[in-house]
Amino acid sequence: MVLLDASSSSAHKYGSLIPSPSSIVRHAHCSTGTSRAQVELGSNQFYALCALGGSLACGVTHCAMTPLDIVKCRIQVNPANYGGLIQGFKVTMTEDGLRGLGRGWAPTFIGYSAQGLGKYGFYEVFKNVYSSALGEENAYIWRTPVYLAASASAEVIADTMLAPMEAVKVRMQTSTTAPSTLRACAPMIYRTEGLSGFFKGLPPLWTRQIPYTMMKFACFERTVELLYQYVVPKPREECSKGEQLIVTFTAGYIAGVFCAVVSHPPDVIVSKLNQNASSTIGSLVKELGFSGLWGGLGPRIIMVGTLTALQWFIYDSFKVAMNMPRPPPPQMPESLRLKLAEDTI
Repeated sequence: MVLLDASSSSAHKYGSLIPSPSSIVRHAHCSTGTSRAQVELGSNQFYALCALGGSLACGVTHCAMTPLDIVKCRIQVNPANYGGLIQGFKVTMTEDGLRGLGRGWAPTFIGYSAQGLGKYGFYEVFKNVYSSALGEENAYIWRTPVYLAASASAEVIADTMLAPMEAVKVRMQTSTTAPSTLRACAPMIYRTEGLSGFFKGLPPLWTRQIPYTMMKFACFERTVELLYQYVVPKPREECSKGEQLIVTFTAGYIAGVFCAVVSHPPDVIVSKLNQNASSTIGSLVKELGFSGLWGGLGPRIIMVGTLTALQWFIYDSFKVAMNMPRPPPPQMPESLRLKLAEDTI
């Protein structure tokens, strides 16, 4: 949640290949009441568990949201038929029955589990690397750009891992001619379009997911700071783990609403691209127009807001369960505090 602080000796002890960040925050030793030793912050084990927690958080939540995702995608590609959220559910149920609301769950679970692994795991790595490069004081001053840069870097990798299953998922959910199962749809795409068919949606996926993830992490990190500073009536260290997880969920939902808005037009383009093999980004933008690029925004705000809140909640709960360090929001380094005090004299 905050810029990492691991000493070089501990990194050496665990064989970490990642440089240790500056000590801009205190360690938070959150005991889970077990005798298991706490995972060392900044160790390779820490990054691996972050990746596993992210995979769990993203895979489970996206899979659970499959019915809403199907309706959202169909509204985007065929607004005349599916209309709004309620009409979209009614038409989908009429066409495919209750079973149709689970269409595409397998590529959703596999794809977003892989994406979550890359997103959360590499975010922690890049946040460490960038804060170390800046040094202790600058890492605190420029912490928001660090969050933005680290999340953008991680998302480039995460989306490459997601793209093949995203292509299969959208084709299954929006094309009337596509097979209804992963084992049939994936070979069909490869047979008709080759390997490029799985990655043609990657550029618009980047345009959707990179702004989304930058907002997701930066907004979450800063919202947590503000909640503890202005809303929560007691210091974080005096809050129970349950109270801390409530703050996590609240900050996650706030971040999710902003995520949905900034990334929605690219999301519409991704859906349309994967529906029609002959479409291009330019032709779709021209065809949809400004208003068309915002189709399905209501369901997506509900979906993404809930998804983001649940993902952060699951990710933070996983850290608690695995006895991983969960440092408090970053504190101003004493050296910087003294410099600022001198400047005011």
